[in-house]
Amino acid sequence: MTTPWIDAKGIHTFYGSSHILHGIDFTVGQGETIGLMGRNGMGKSTLLKSLMGLVKPRSGSVAVAGRDVTGKPPYEVARLGIAYVPEGRGIFGNLSVVENLQMAARAGTRGQRDWTYERVLETFPRLKERLGHGGQQLSGGEQQMLTIGRALMTNPDVLILDEATEGLAPLIAREIWRICSLIKDSGISSVIVDKNWKHVTQITDRNIILVKGQVVFEGSSDALHAQPALLDQYLGV
Repeated sequence: MTTPWIDAKGIHTFYGSSHILHGIDFTVGQGETIGLMGRNGMGKSTLLKSLMGLVKPRSGSVAVAGRDVTGKPPYEVARLGIAYVPEGRGIFGNLSVVENLQMAARAGTRGQRDWTYERVLETFPRLKERLGHGGQQLSGGEQQMLTIGRALMTNPDVLILDEATEGLAPLIAREIWRICSLIKDSGISSVIVDKNWKHVTQITDRNIILVKGQVVFEGSSDALHAQPALLDQYLGV
């Protein structure tokens, strides 16, 4: 068995006295695409932040490519090949599209440079038309494309995408899903959080549903689709 890119065990995370994650195990294998689902406030973003070192778990462990990163700062986790696209995007509004992309450019953990500036612009033709625009001048959809493109410029082993299409027009959301499929086909592992489980499960290998900081389902898309009552109970509006 190959070492998973991410291997978290027994994660308990708190915000003050509030116990958010209750002993979660979470792995991301090489080349694997995972859907992380659940209603608002169920711990999805907290889990991602716990993996990235943005929030320190009170107990449990997080390993990246076999190296213990529990409690390490986010930049050390990122250096090991994990790229994080946060909810709210986090682009630099005072930098141009070109500057946002080029400041992130580097080789991956194995020296790979598959995602070049040119390839990112081919993947996101909309950005190519707006190279001189500042980040704050872009639409929400364009900002999401920019932040995904910037993450790819780091040539990551794992791309974590929190709220992939939240607040985006259907046409733009469809473009983001196309890009997620391209990322999967390129061999990069990914973790995708989004409320649209129908789109998520079209591209994922494995899906996890969180309820109040605990895993209530883990399995393939086919296994999830075969349980409509579970879908309605945990993901229905």
